[in-house]
Amino acid sequence: MKTFYILILITLMLLSGCQHPFASGHTDKVGMLVETTIHDQAWGQQGYKGLQSIQKDFGVDVYFKEGIKTESQTTQAVAELVDKGINVIFGHGNAYGSYFQDLHQSYPEVHFIYFNGQFSADNVTSLNFSANAMGFFAGMVAGEMTETNKIGLIAAFQWQPEVEGFYEGAKFQNPEADINITYTNNWEDTEKAIQLYNQMEANGADVFYPAGDMFNIPLIREIQDDAHYGIGYVSDQSFVAENTVLTSTVQRVDRVYNITMEKFLAGELPGKVIRFGFQEGAIEMGEYSPVVPEKFQFVMDNTVKSYEETGQLPNQ
Repeated sequence: MKTFYILILITLMLLSGCQHPFASGHTDKVGMLVETTIHDQAWGQQGYKGLQSIQKDFGVDVYFKEGIKTESQTTQAVAELVDKGINVIFGHGNAYGSYFQDLHQSYPEVHFIYFNGQFSADNVTSLNFSANAMGFFAGMVAGEMTETNKIGLIAAFQWQPEVEGFYEGAKFQNPEADINITYTNNWEDTEKAIQLYNQMEANGADVFYPAGDMFNIPLIREIQDDAHYGIGYVSDQSFVAENTVLTSTVQRVDRVYNITMEKFLAGELPGKVIRFGFQEGAIEMGEYSPVVPEKFQFVMDNTVKSYEETGQLPNQ
């Protein structure tokens, strides 16, 4: 009989050990690192909204640190967050992938989450936006609305999936369009972005897609002053200039944070690359400006709906 009870005890221990292969399933404190600021009216602000969303919906305490750009800053910030008892850390950007790659083994009790990268591990998850499609739809709008057949795309980095998508969408809608693509190689370099814009504007471009971070809003104001058109990026930026911003490519970071947190608390957040797009409600088109013809708005709505249902862009 004693042997029987011992066997039951061992079985129960094994079963309980199999329920949670990793430390997922519980947290009451969540942290976020952001390279820029939560007040940028773009990517950083979206991250903060995501943090607020999970605070509201899951009742956790949230902490954030701004201006965390280097590996040494990240190492120090992670140590400080862990000291507070935080075991879920969002790195709100692509750069944190390489930093978390070096750090994750030192903190096996922490689940690291970051955006737009390919590295993953048992306690590292990469959340990727399927941004090629949103770039495609922005390109369609630009191709339709240009009067000079010259379009400017000012991105931060060449690796951004929306860059190729924008080019393809503009060419699909307007085969005669000339698309000039330039890079600041920095999410925040407003001065360089404005210089690149001025060069494009001098060459006749009349529709622009600022696809960065801190420089988006200043560029839209320049575009407005020059009586041209722009397309907002990451957040709905029609509030800056309704008749200037034709539409925006909106990344619903708050929804992605919520989905990710729900998976974590259920013990179902995998240590791998996860993709989010229009189908998951993570990306959507913003409001259209009154200057965009209603007939073309109807075309765009149907095109986006078709993509959500089939996963196929109109050029595929």
